[in-house]
Amino acid sequence: MPEPVLQVEHLTKSFGPVVALRDLSLTLRKGEVLGLLGDNGAGKSTLMKILCGFEKPDGGSMALRGEPYEPRSVDHARSLGIDAVYQDLALIDELSVFHNMFLRRELVHRPLPFLRNRAMRTKTRAALDEIGINIPSLDAPVARLSGGQRQAIAVARTVHSEADILLLDEPLAAMGAKEGARILDLIERLKESGEVSMILVLHNYVHVLASCDRVNLIQDGVIAFDKPTAETSIEELTELVVDEYRRARMAS
Repeated sequence: MPEPVLQVEHLTKSFGPVVALRDLSLTLRKGEVLGLLGDNGAGKSTLMKILCGFEKPDGGSMALRGEPYEPRSVDHARSLGIDAVYQDLALIDELSVFHNMFLRRELVHRPLPFLRNRAMRTKTRAALDEIGINIPSLDAPVARLSGGQRQAIAVARTVHSEADILLLDEPLAAMGAKEGARILDLIERLKESGEVSMILVLHNYVHVLASCDRVNLIQDGVIAFDKPTAETSIEELTELVVDEYRRARMAS
């Protein structure tokens, strides 16, 4: 079994009186694609933001490649090989497509820090072409683009970073069926390489079973279910969620 690249032990996080993560532990192994399921408010996005350095946990510990991991910021996490697609995409509407593609990772000339705009345009076009997303003008501000095009920029930016651990929070959310299939194909190619480890937050169980090696279900801020996808089914996952919904209704 491949060695763990990212380990989380007894993670806790609260926002005032709201407990987002109660006692969460999980392991991501090298080359693995881990599907993360859970109802709205279960703690999925909070976990992803902690892993990528956007939020700090209240308690617990993390290890990256066997060493203690306490990211000081998103940039610090990225320098250690962890990059993320956020649920809100983290794009700046007024900036162009290619400037968003290289947001906080701009290519510059040395020794004078002038932007290498031509190189960034070229690399942006190649990255979007690889996904199969057509955005005619790379100079257009992203505010003018469709939801699917914006999503594609965020995904391409993360996938084409130098990170070997990718955190994708609902990467298909704004995409149509054709664009979503292209992103899933890209994930499959990365998976086949065996060099990139991924955590995917997804809601479609078919996509989870097709793309992921293992599935975790977050309920009430803890991992309530952990199985290889080959050993579970849509019916089992659905039943787990339905049972949790029934318990929540009875408790209220």
